[in-house]
Amino acid sequence: MLALLLVGAGVSHVTWGRRGYRIVVPDWATRLLRTDKDAIVVASGAAEVLLGFALVALPRERRRVGAAIGAFFVAVFPGNVHQWRTGRAAPGLRTDRARFGRLFLQAPLVAWAWWSTRE
Repeated sequence: MLALLLVGAGVSHVTWGRRGYRIVVPDWATRLLRTDKDAIVVASGAAEVLLGFALVALPRERRRVGAAIGAFFVAVFPGNVHQWRTGRAAPGLRTDRARFGRLFLQAPLVAWAWWSTRE
């Protein structure tokens, strides 16, 4: 299920949701990474797809892939905070309440990545 969530989210980042997700990227991230918001959205989407496939295709590496997924969820958290603080809408997060609630989803996602990959 986690693999499906990652692949679905990743595909949305590089297709229909791509434009909307750019507003989630903080300006400091573009300066730090020396690239534009679109490249960051595409790269994060590609990472999600790859992590989702790795979870299924590399069963011997489940623990490492799970740790990478958890780290990914931590790495994108500043974008969620930025979106909440700026009040900007993105796909599925059109209200302040939804954006605020999204912040509390990150910890369970990290826990899910960790728990589901520990045999």
